[in-house]
Amino acid sequence: MGHSLLCMMGFFLLSTVICGNAEVPIKPTVTVEPFWPQIYSGETVTVRCEIHGGEGAQWTYEWSPDKLNTPPTSREYTISGATESDGGRYSCRGKRDSSWTEWSDNITLTVLSPSKPTVTLQPSWTQIYSGDTVTVRCEIQGGEGAQWTYEWRPDKLNTPPTSREYTISSATESDGGGYSCRGRTDRFITEWSDIITLTVSSPPKPTVTLQPSWTQIYSGETVTVRCDIQGGEGAQWTYEWRRGQSNIREKSKEYRIIKATESHSGGYSCIGRRGNFYTQWSDIISLSVSSPKPTVTLQPSWTQIYSGETVTVRCEIQGGEGAQWTYEWSPAKLNTPPTSREYTISRATESDSGGYKCRGKRSSSWTKWSDITKLTVLSPPKPTVTLQPSWTQIYSGETVTVTCEIQGGEGAQWTYEWRPAKLNTPPTSSEYRISRVTESDGEGYSCRATRSSSWTEWSNSTPLRVIIPTKPTVTLQPSWTQIYSGETVTVRCEIQGGEGAQWTYEWRQGQKNIPEKSSEYRITVTESDSGEYSCRGRRDYLLTEWSDIIRLTVLNKPRPVLTVSPSWLSPGASVTLNCEVEHPSAGWSFYWYKAVPDLKTFNYKSSSYELLPDGSGTAQDSYIIHGQTHTAGYVCRAGRGDPEYHTDHSQPKFVWSADVHSAASLTVSPDRVQHFTSDSVSLTCEGNFTEWRVRKFSEDGRLSDCWRMTGSTCNIYTSKSHTGVYWCESGSGEFSSAVNITVQNDGNGPILVSPVHPVTEGASVSLSCSLRTQKILSNVFFYHNDKLIQNDTRGELKISAVSKSDEGFYKCQYSGRESAQSWMSVKGADSSSSPVWLMVGLVCGVSLIIILLLLLYRCRQSKYSCFTRSIQSESHSPGSSTNHGVNQNETHVYGSLNMVSI
Repeated sequence: MGHSLLCMMGFFLLSTVICGNAEVPIKPTVTVEPFWPQIYSGETVTVRCEIHGGEGAQWTYEWSPDKLNTPPTSREYTISGATESDGGRYSCRGKRDSSWTEWSDNITLTVLSPSKPTVTLQPSWTQIYSGDTVTVRCEIQGGEGAQWTYEWRPDKLNTPPTSREYTISSATESDGGGYSCRGRTDRFITEWSDIITLTVSSPPKPTVTLQPSWTQIYSGETVTVRCDIQGGEGAQWTYEWRRGQSNIREKSKEYRIIKATESHSGGYSCIGRRGNFYTQWSDIISLSVSSPKPTVTLQPSWTQIYSGETVTVRCEIQGGEGAQWTYEWSPAKLNTPPTSREYTISRATESDSGGYKCRGKRSSSWTKWSDITKLTVLSPPKPTVTLQPSWTQIYSGETVTVTCEIQGGEGAQWTYEWRPAKLNTPPTSSEYRISRVTESDGEGYSCRATRSSSWTEWSNSTPLRVIIPTKPTVTLQPSWTQIYSGETVTVRCEIQGGEGAQWTYEWRQGQKNIPEKSSEYRITVTESDSGEYSCRGRRDYLLTEWSDIIRLTVLNKPRPVLTVSPSWLSPGASVTLNCEVEHPSAGWSFYWYKAVPDLKTFNYKSSSYELLPDGSGTAQDSYIIHGQTHTAGYVCRAGRGDPEYHTDHSQPKFVWSADVHSAASLTVSPDRVQHFTSDSVSLTCEGNFTEWRVRKFSEDGRLSDCWRMTGSTCNIYTSKSHTGVYWCESGSGEFSSAVNITVQNDGNGPILVSPVHPVTEGASVSLSCSLRTQKILSNVFFYHNDKLIQNDTRGELKISAVSKSDEGFYKCQYSGRESAQSWMSVKGADSSSSPVWLMVGLVCGVSLIIILLLLLYRCRQSKYSCFTRSIQSESHSPGSSTNHGVNQNETHVYGSLNMVSI
């Protein structure tokens, strides 16, 4: 027991010594860095446990909430990217050795979601006008006390330093648009605010309206004048008013004019004000205040009407349209309730005559009484029918006007009805003009009239008698309406049934009067006598109508056109001549001539004309010549009438023959159809004659003579114009055979070398192709009637025994260029050959065999395969070929023939 007490005392003393030397335990403090007790999500904050005086000691810390106690427990704890879950109360204590401090006081940390900014306007109108001032402000709810910087949209507001608000002074339309903002701290950016739209528009123009909407009112009435600003609703406006150039003291949106007087008349306008902003002045609305006086009108507007007609009496107040009027009438019988603006009198009687007046009332005010309009109701008048001219008997073809006259009805709009009914063509009129009266117009005429619904009585009937004059007829003797200059015609005016009367006559040619006064006159016509002839007769004061027109056409002396078919002929063939007059008619006779060369004259004719057998005055316009063998020329003319009138001779036309057995012949040197330009070509006439000429018929239909003759030879220096048909004419009237000459116009192209004259059946012929500088020796293509017949290396086309099937057009081609086409004629062999010719043929045959054997030998020596082939081709009738001269069976018809020199 004693020992125990002693131990306890010792322990107490030891504790006293120790405790007396120890410090009192310290209470920690929790601090926040930065020192914002309220932060936003996403920010960073450091929580620190501070033990005052405990510096230098090795402390261990414990935190509340427990989630901060991540080993090793630390003096401070940094929260990065804070969330709302990090909000709450924080406290701590410290431990050194084995001793804990007490717990610190709690510090509360609030973590908020960042507030979304709001854009506001001051003043709060989202619609302002040009020149207004507005402040745009960015407000962050709950962000008071924080150091914010701001960012704006549109970007033009971000002028550094970026501010919470932005003032727009004197706004323009370019300041209109959507505005939004966001806030920024050192470590945090809010989201963008919602967009607020600001509209900046041109200053509005007020509109002045009237209630009621009448711009013309009457003294004593009430009207409200209102100033409306479109789109300015909700704003605090003050107003200014003007009437004319004078200001009105009223400042409200509307003011009321009670018991208006004429002094209130004028143009009203207004302007609106909002703060320092003024609208434009409104357009002027005119208000007229007057003391009205009605007018009484009649419909129809006649002040004089007839019994049974209908009339409407109307009270019109000028400018009072659209208003609710009450009317009062005088006489009082019209005032049947409700009193109306108009009163219709149906089937008026004389008792409806009198003076009418009215007045009107709108609201409580009466107008003045109108002036009196007088209405007279009469018994219907009886019309009268008159004639102008006043003759009751006229002649067919004259003009008369029938008029319906109503005494005292002048100025009214009448509708008329006529007897006979044929005059009632709508709209029916007071008069009817009968132009060129006929017998059917002769009868009695009467009329009546209506004006609204009432008819007058019928007029008395006025008779009209129509007498028919005879219509003359113009005749011609002879009866041809187409005649030729130099012929004679008699023009006669005949009046059927007018025999025995003393007529004088008037004549017209077109619109020109002719001084002739007799019934007929004789004209030897010229072209000036062409025209339309008419006549009329006069007997005392009566003129017949003009006769129908008869047209007389005077033509120049005609020259018939002769055609020849065929132009190229085979010996012994028939030739048909046709003679055509330009304006054919009955009664023509035809004369047929042979053109005989006349070398003594050198003019357009150059021939004399010999009448063909039975060629005088034929009734037919055609003539056939049988057995023609040689080239020849022909002419025709026509005649008619008694004495007979003759046309000019036609142009001569030729029929060409290639027969070289005539008494005259033509040779060509060089002997080929085709020639180059600038070639020298000689055409020689042969035969027992001393005088010759060479003639040419060109492609364009002109006949010409060679002017460069040396004896019987014509020398030409070729050009394109020398293409044509050539022949000789002797001084004794003989024609040679005809030949074709073609001039190649392409200086670089080839020509076909072919015979000028026909080739005899059975004879041989060679065709070749030549350039201007040389004969082509190889690689030539030959064509017969456009069909390729030889395309090998040879330069010539050889036909050993010509037949009729070889006749036709030939051309050659070399290096892609073609020659012109030429016609090769084939004539039959002469069956009456003499033994001499037979012997010549035999010698030629033997010679030909020897030549062929030699050729075969040479071919075998040169190992050259050669052969001769006969050309067989289709029989082709000669026809025209473009730019290839005049071909042998062409028929040319030409309107005129000009003589030129070759």
